[in-house]
Amino acid sequence: MRGVIMKKGEPVDRALKRLKTKLDTEGVLEEIRRRRSFETPTERKQRKLRSASKRNKIRWRYTSGTGSAANAAEKTESAD
Repeated sequence: MRGVIMKKGEPVDRALKRLKTKLDTEGVLEEIRRRRSFETPTERKQRKLRSASKRNKIRWRYTSGTGSAANAAEKTESAD
């Protein structure tokens, strides 16, 4: 069970906000929402494909310009 320790003099609203952000970053709230109703195997596969495409977009954003093939091509052109 996740939780936060309230600091001395901290408002309850602030502690609840910290708890909510902690649960959100860990994906607990999303999993609870997902488990509320039955998910068919087809829906599960579609959900996983959507999340995989999001992960790949983020991965390509940081690796597209620094790929080894791009660096190798630049090195061979500068060597000639």
